[in-house]
Amino acid sequence: MSTLLIKNSIEKGLSYASYRNLVKQLLSKNKSTGPQQSDTLLEYSKLNDKRMDRLDKTITLAEEIENELQKLHSSVTFLVIAEGWCGDAAQILPVINKIAEASEKITLKIVLRDENEELMNQFLTNGSKSIPKLIIADSSFNVINTWGPRPSIATKMVQDYKAEKGSLDAEFKKNLQLWYNKDKGLNTQKDIIGLI
Repeated sequence: MSTLLIKNSIEKGLSYASYRNLVKQLLSKNKSTGPQQSDTLLEYSKLNDKRMDRLDKTITLAEEIENELQKLHSSVTFLVIAEGWCGDAAQILPVINKIAEASEKITLKIVLRDENEELMNQFLTNGSKSIPKLIIADSSFNVINTWGPRPSIATKMVQDYKAEKGSLDAEFKKNLQLWYNKDKGLNTQKDIIGLI
């Protein structure tokens, strides 16, 4: 894994606020992120923008997570590969942002998947470009750990459903979003705190 690729990706990465602004600017022009444009991706992007607005206001960190964050000794960067139309990213990015905001040792940078093919290809999940993908790097741009595209409980839900039905359908995707709403980001918090 090239530390230069990680370094360059972090340097061109967007802050969380800049990412949110980019998505909103594109939506004002009836566009989604990425080179592929469609009514479906636009509708997902609109829904996800509203979802993220709500989550930014409502997500709170568990006390145990805040306590663990205070114990961090060295600085890390959370580099996240995402897209505005991705439902999992919309549920997870606000949680990752809250974690980063809670520790001065964590810097969050976001890059778009389809503009960063070389980076994405280094972090495939079972051979696919699944997002969001969190890459945790140290101050020398070495990769410490990776995580994603979903929290551990949601990953098991996906695996079980695919084993039973063969693929994910609209009903499953709806149920997954309901699970995210009930979980309130706790599974994501616990997964990520275990990696740093």
